[in-house]
Amino acid sequence: MPATTSAAPSGTTSGTTSGTKSRKKKGRRARLLVVVLVLALVAGIGFGTYWSISTVRASLPQTTGEIRVPGLSADVDVKRDDHGVPQIYADTDDDLFRAQGYVQAQDRFWEMDVRRHMTSGRLSEMFGSGQVKTDSFLRTLGWRRVAQKEYDTQLSPSTKKYLRAYAAGVNEYLKGKDGKQISVEYAALGLTNDYKPAKWTPVDSVAWLKAMAWDLRGNMQDEIDRSLMTSRLDSKQIDDLYPAYPYSRNKPIVQNGGISPVTGKFDPQAAPAGSVGGSNTAAGAVDGMQSQLSSLSDTLDKIPALLGPSGSGIGSNSWVVSGKYTTTQKPLLANDPHLAPQLPSLWYQMGLHCRTVSSSCHYDAAGYTFSGMPGVVIGHNQNIAWGFTNLGADVTDLYLEKVTGSGYLYDGREKPFTTRTETIRVAGGKSKSIVVRETNNGPLISDRDSELATVGEKAPVTAAAPDRGDGYAVALKWTALQPGNSMDAVFELDRAKDWTGFRAAAKDFEVPSQNMIYADTRGNIGYQAPGTVPIRAKGDDGTMPAPGWDSAYAWKKDPIPFDQLPYEYNPRRGYIVTANQAVVDSRKYPYLLTEDWGYGTRSRRITDLIKQKTRDGGKISTEDMQKMQMDNSSEIAKLLTPLLLKLNLKDPDVRDAQKLLEGWDYTQDSDSAAAAYFNGVWRNVLKLAFGNKLPKELRAEGDCLNVPPADSSSVPDDEKDRLVRECGQRSADSAQPDGGDRWFEVVRNLLNKPDSDWWKTPRTRLDPATANRDQLLERAMKDARWELTAKLGKDMDTWSWGRLHQLMLKNQTLGTDGPGVLQWMLNRGPYNLGGGEAAVDATGWNAAGGYDVIWVPSMRMVVNLADLDKSRWINLTGASGHAYSAHYTDQTSKWADGELLQWPFGRSAVDRSTVDTLVLKKS
Repeated sequence: MPATTSAAPSGTTSGTTSGTKSRKKKGRRARLLVVVLVLALVAGIGFGTYWSISTVRASLPQTTGEIRVPGLSADVDVKRDDHGVPQIYADTDDDLFRAQGYVQAQDRFWEMDVRRHMTSGRLSEMFGSGQVKTDSFLRTLGWRRVAQKEYDTQLSPSTKKYLRAYAAGVNEYLKGKDGKQISVEYAALGLTNDYKPAKWTPVDSVAWLKAMAWDLRGNMQDEIDRSLMTSRLDSKQIDDLYPAYPYSRNKPIVQNGGISPVTGKFDPQAAPAGSVGGSNTAAGAVDGMQSQLSSLSDTLDKIPALLGPSGSGIGSNSWVVSGKYTTTQKPLLANDPHLAPQLPSLWYQMGLHCRTVSSSCHYDAAGYTFSGMPGVVIGHNQNIAWGFTNLGADVTDLYLEKVTGSGYLYDGREKPFTTRTETIRVAGGKSKSIVVRETNNGPLISDRDSELATVGEKAPVTAAAPDRGDGYAVALKWTALQPGNSMDAVFELDRAKDWTGFRAAAKDFEVPSQNMIYADTRGNIGYQAPGTVPIRAKGDDGTMPAPGWDSAYAWKKDPIPFDQLPYEYNPRRGYIVTANQAVVDSRKYPYLLTEDWGYGTRSRRITDLIKQKTRDGGKISTEDMQKMQMDNSSEIAKLLTPLLLKLNLKDPDVRDAQKLLEGWDYTQDSDSAAAAYFNGVWRNVLKLAFGNKLPKELRAEGDCLNVPPADSSSVPDDEKDRLVRECGQRSADSAQPDGGDRWFEVVRNLLNKPDSDWWKTPRTRLDPATANRDQLLERAMKDARWELTAKLGKDMDTWSWGRLHQLMLKNQTLGTDGPGVLQWMLNRGPYNLGGGEAAVDATGWNAAGGYDVIWVPSMRMVVNLADLDKSRWINLTGASGHAYSAHYTDQTSKWADGELLQWPFGRSAVDRSTVDTLVLKKS
């Protein structure tokens, strides 16, 4: 039977009266939004249909009283605080995860439904023909097929039981409801589509980990970019733009240890061995692949549209400090993953509590999870806390494939493709069928774009390569396309009691490969690098596409053994910092993890802040950890500003702007005029020195230059100096140079080479040529002065970094591509932010595309292992996915100001914070 309800409608208070004043204020805002929504639907997309307020409010979830839920073995309590964050109390594991599914569906089912359609390549069923290309690519990758295999063959019986319970809870919520009773987006979608939500399945939950693995897949974009650069830059120039990691300045996460020659396992105390190293000897085989790799890059740009841009800025911060250096005498652990801003937030806060932890109910954990997935992904239980940052392991390779009519070449022989047919159903249109072809390296992703079908006619290849013929195809090999046990790891983490249990869970966390930090209530701290990381052969370093026709370039059968992956436990220095820097010194570790680490700017700054605070016996508090998370100091400004201040500028307006930098402390506060001007200068330095020298495939759309013809061999001598107009082709969020800390290192290496060719630029109609560093810096200062004048006005007293550096929160479906009135209704912002690229407060922006915020600390937490009830947390938006809910973005302003909310965990603390109590009654 369907769930039945009683008592007050959603939003009615019960229990304590704490927070009543703020709840009334939020209630007024919610009612205003409801009225606005009704008017918008009537005027903008209702096409004359009358929408009542009761229709619009139909999906607002009930949060008080009682609801009967079939399948429960006992009553379950759902306690929500003033921000709508739920804490669930149950007597069995099955009841706990059934209730989790029900509650998440109450708040976020639209988001869950869109996610499962994305991971299965079925967006066209909801949104029509505009998503066919995206679906085709996702079907080619086959995320859903892999997730199904994981569920069928890999996951433990207990994990599958929890997934089934979760799915049952979701479906109990859906039972008997039409679309508009679930979320207003369905009501809007119903005006043009007869789509109706289907039942939730366990595999829907498993597949989301594939999407996260895609978002955090490592260096595939760098692999493409290096290849594209060969059309305009030589190998030495490309090396300049991908400098070596600065190990002596920015320390790796694990600073000691190696694989023990006695045990064959990684030992933090062992002497390090040498690296396998090697350079990529396949580079010549990809010269001239620019057209297909450019098209592939365009296709990849479209796939993460629901996940956000990937690039050198995407990362995270986490660090843990032992009790030796804290005011609590127990560890403090901080984490803030950096991801694309989404509305609602990617994360969902909640607590999962067994009333009594026992053999029938194993869990007492709280933290952040994903809507549509049971368990807690990041957070703590009653014994341990953990956090994640992206390890950045190179887990993907692009392989060039010599294809024939019916197969592909491998070791001199033709092999048949593995094929399957996928049918894509399209809302309001005819279904489309595609044939997916796979080689032994993986699916041919080049089949999904017509521009990838042929190679450039004059693409040079090595003598050993097979005849080009009609061209090479591109296959993707990726560890996440093999079934694994990552879903098991989530539950193992949630119930781990100590370091041994934590490492056992980490062993199963195969994709995405993450840096995992640890602390426990006994005072221990640790770090583990997990993940399925391939072992490459024949000197292939994963930085360029490899020749798929040669078995010598195949991955070894087994990945790096888990017990040989780096870890630390209670290091003598008393803290561990992970911020996407190198995990180990690659020169001293026998396996290749990646050649494309983040360059360690944030990790060094966090380390410096810890050292400053603990110098001379100082101690770090929870408040100190919170302040560190909001540190917005610009490391590149510290390097460049002294040089900028030495320039003797002739233009009085530019001199006035230069004065903004005098006495500046390099902080990037929202109201800082100096930060606005410096970042403008930095953007223009990058454009002049590097951006204008990159091929169009890497430059931002709309970035147009007059350049010599690509092929001047056929141009008459008297026209050799003729220029052609060439415009960038990359989306603004992923164009180069993006200004991440790789570019910090590039510029650092050139500052002592004032006559380098990189500082030289040609004459333009308005500006003379630049011949050295100082001339280019002067030109950048002038260009930035007039760019900011155009954007912010001539009066520099009104300039501020926040006016340039704005965050717009967009609903990830109808808020980006829906009718304008829906976008206005569903989206929020803009918010003027401080912070910046490669700052600890990493409100990232792409210097090639503009100043808008494109990735953020998607949440922040500080866990106090001495008293878990004194931990703190914040989400980017709010608990609810309903646009007219008081909890849609009720945390955003606090997040922007660097505030953290109290995070109650124990039963008494949760009861004190409870505003609404909902009882899910057994049927």
